[in-house]
Amino acid sequence: MTKRTLGGTNRKQKRTSGFRARMRTRTGRNVIKARRKKGRARLAV
Repeated sequence: MTKRTLGGTNRKQKRTSGFRARMRTRTGRNVIKARRKKGRARLAV
């Protein structure tokens, strides 16, 4: 069996939705703040 086309890479995942990527922009910081307020165990990927 061949792999499915939808895979994704860890590097891409970290670069777009990692903690440091979130802290880079204002809206990203709002995301982290909202997740902290909600009490999420994982703030970012």
